Amino acid sequence: MKRSTFVEIKITNMLKFTFLIRKTTGMSKEDFIDYHRNHHAPLFMSILESKQYVKKYVVSHPKIIEGFPLPAYDGITDIYFASMNDFNSFFASENYKQKVHPDESNFIDLNDVVTLVSDEVVVVD
Repeated sequence: MKRSTFVEIKITNMLKFTFLIRKTTGMSKEDFIDYHRNHHAPLFMSILESKQYVKKYVVSHPKIIEGFPLPAYDGITDIYFASMNDFNSFFASENYKQKVHPDESNFIDLNDVVTLVSDEVVVVD
């Protein structure tokens, strides 16, 4: 396949784990976003294993824009790892299991999470 000279492609060589999440029943959209950004994300990043294994951590929340369908999910979490070994080490760690994982049920409907694993190629940066 011929590569265009006008498009810069950067291969990240990381595994990207995307989690499509819905808020817990009864939680407002505003409270969900605030909790995700201002409580859970700092908690996630506070454990040693985040600094050791996580290459990039992104939380996103959909915008309601006229002319576009209503979002199917309330939020997205993208977590990047260099390898499956790093992924497994992170999620098997006692810090994750004791500090971060118990907090997830405070704002996420854990029975309704969609996970997608991908290799990301950045076309425009």
